[in-house]
Formats: sequence, C-alpha cells, structure tokens
Amino acid sequence: IPDLGHKYYLQFPPPPYRTGENAGSCLATVLYPRKKSPPVVSIRCSHTKDKNEIQEENNRLYQRIRQQTKPITGSNIPDSYGNIEPALEPAWALAVAGSSFIMWEKSTEDPPPPLAQVKSVKQWMRKDDFIEFDYTVLLHEMPTQEMISCHMRLTWLPGHPLKVKHFCAPKQHRLEEGSGLGSGSAA
Repeated sequence: IPDLGHKYYLQFPPPPYRTGENAGSCLATVLYPRKKSPPVVSIRCSHTKDKNEIQEENNRLYQRIRQQTKPITGSNIPDSYGNIEPALEPAWALAVAGSSFIMWEKSTEDPPPPLAQVKSVKQWMRKDDFIEFDYTVLLHEMPTQEMISCHMRLTWLPGHPLKVKHFCAPKQHRLEEGSGLGSGSAA
C-alpha cells in the first residue's frame, strides 16, 4: 500500500501445541507500516471445538496447576532430546501462549522468532485465584540463528485475558522493555 506499508492476508490452522488434531482455521490480516512500529494484526478463527469445550480444557489446565502443593519450578524445557516432564507440561503450555505475545511484538516482515526453550520457570503462589509464573525463555531468530533471551512474567485466570510483561536482551545486551495484554486460550 503506497505510503503506508505492506499488507498480508493469511489463512492457517491454529497449531495445537500437543495433540496435532485439527483445531480449526484462522484468517489474519497483517499490516507492516513503513515507519518503525509494531504490525497491526487482525485475526479471526473458527474452531472445530466449541467455546465450552475450549473453556473446559482451560479449566482442566488451571485446576492441574492449582492442585499443586508446591510451586512449579523447572529448567531446560524441553530437554536436549525434546522431552517435557509431565509435571512441567502446564508451565510449557503457558510459556507457549505467553511467548506468542513477545513474538507478535517483535515481528517484522521476516518470520517472528519461535519459542525454542524455557530456560527456567518459577511459579509464584498468590492469595487470589490468578496463576503467576516467571520465565526465562529463549526465542530462536531464524534468519540469524541467534537465540534471544527474554524474561517473561505471566498472569492468568481462565475467562480473563492472559497478561504478559517481558524484557528481552538484544545483541548489545541492553534490556528492552515491552509488554503484551490480550485474551487467549492457554489450552
């Protein structure tokens, strides 16, 4: 679009993080402005699962985390063989959801860096119903093969927007501040 930027129309299936089942179809419009600013993204998805089924999955994930007697902590998720301990799967699911906010914010017309690994995760025990985690995640920048280290604080309660605050260290090791706030499904 002259004087504005490049606009893309995409159709894709939302990739389920675990099962590989057909999760529906999404249509997205992405505008990358000529000036240095985040892309403008509009996404509409039709799911093969109805909203009640998605909410039930979110509630099961939430209950699994809330039933822990000790805070969830871990490192190197997945391990060097691609394995994730079953006890750490809920933390991984939330890391995937939270890192997607970072990816959108850092995206350019080159592919955004996907989540490569959770270097560390620690759950914070709260007195309210929200779940809160601190993560150090590695995002894999494809063109340069660089690993971008980000600290991410994630807060979630089913039926509420996922809240993500993050700080990423670029090549020069300066800290860059950013945050994301949006609704989504952790399951």
